[in-house]
Amino acid sequence: MGLFETVEQKQRDRVAPLAVRMRPRTLDEFVGQQHFIGPDRLLRRMLEADRLTSALFYGPPGTGKTTLAHIIAHHTQAEFQQVSAPGTGVKEVREILAQAKTRLDATGRRTVFFIDELHRFNRAQQDVLLSDVEDGLIILIGATTENPFFAVNSPLISRSQIFQFEQLSEEDIKVLLRRALGDGDRGMGRHRVEMTDEAIDHLATMCDGDARRALTALEVAILSQLQHAGPQEAQAPDDKTEAVVPTVPIAIDVAVAAESIQRKAIEYDATGDGHYDAASALIKSMRGSDPDATVYWLARMLTAGEDPRFIARRIAICAAEDIGNASPMGLVLANAAVQVTLFVGMPECQLVLAQAAIYLACAPKSNASARAIWAAMDDVKHARTVPVPKPLRSANYAGAKRLGHGQGYKYAHDYAGGIVAQDYLGVDKIYYEPSERGHEAKLAAYLARFRALRASASSEAEGSGR
Repeated sequence: MGLFETVEQKQRDRVAPLAVRMRPRTLDEFVGQQHFIGPDRLLRRMLEADRLTSALFYGPPGTGKTTLAHIIAHHTQAEFQQVSAPGTGVKEVREILAQAKTRLDATGRRTVFFIDELHRFNRAQQDVLLSDVEDGLIILIGATTENPFFAVNSPLISRSQIFQFEQLSEEDIKVLLRRALGDGDRGMGRHRVEMTDEAIDHLATMCDGDARRALTALEVAILSQLQHAGPQEAQAPDDKTEAVVPTVPIAIDVAVAAESIQRKAIEYDATGDGHYDAASALIKSMRGSDPDATVYWLARMLTAGEDPRFIARRIAICAAEDIGNASPMGLVLANAAVQVTLFVGMPECQLVLAQAAIYLACAPKSNASARAIWAAMDDVKHARTVPVPKPLRSANYAGAKRLGHGQGYKYAHDYAGGIVAQDYLGVDKIYYEPSERGHEAKLAAYLARFRALRASASSEAEGSGR
């Protein structure tokens, strides 16, 4: 039976994609994610002590989530069950949970239940897992490309350790590519490939940290060149399966590599983390006065297919919140960007979006206007409501005079400089405190005159009252 399973596995390996055949089989072979799987790191310590708890593997595709789950399957002493959420119903999940409970009662052996693409389970399906996870009857490992705090039920999150997978570095990808080139059993070592360093560098860059994409491109590059590699001969490897081996090496240069991977895939979810993270990076780059970072994040969002109207709205908000009166032209330009974007669309609107975003990045910054309205809104919602002072109330109706409305109002244009000391609020409160940056420095000087005039008038009134 064991021999039959070995032959059957080898048959599956022959037709499996290179990325599947080259999956690391041990922790020492695993590449990347050293922040939690490296020596003396949390997950490695848990595995080495065989004290695994329920966990959520969260990160972009091709970063090792499923691979690490397979390594755990061979490493742990627990029973290992695996399903893919899109093809699994509640009935099958309940059967696995029932078997896990029976196994635990009969042998004391726990079950590791790995669910790939856990975010594809709806809330009701996830709830089926909750009781057994909470009671410790199973050790759940869920893999997801979606932020678990949005895609996974809160009770499951609270009972699981979250391990965030990062994109693999270019050096990590190069390690995997060279390993596949040199492996004559599972990899492409039988094909006598001569690949330039530039070609390897190109795949490592264009795959964007996705090992599966890099290895798939490598396989395409090699197999597509077999027919151009000259006379070929069949050789029988150790497993007795026939393999075609060229008599001259297969040359893979950067041109072949570029053709094999085609356009770079941009990892971007228009409704998930990619959307919000890129928008956050764009705004923070404009706020931080970095035009180079600003235009990069803008380009990334546009290339990934983000709605340019959304970007235009964010630029307009940034103009009001982060630039404000330090450079009033910023909002004018941002509004123009909104209008042109609505009028012409892509690809031309990328020009005006870039112009507006770069202007805001280079403009003097002030959030004084934003802080003013935030503070005022907070007082309106939570503090005692301030009545409108009688001099400011409308006097344009019969009977207003009898109520005293509008009496004592001072028309500012009747005074020198168009400024007059008058109480416009009824309470002593300052909301707008302009900065000394850009145009706001002029506003600060003007307000200083007004506030000094008002303070003087208030002192005189108090003196006459005494």
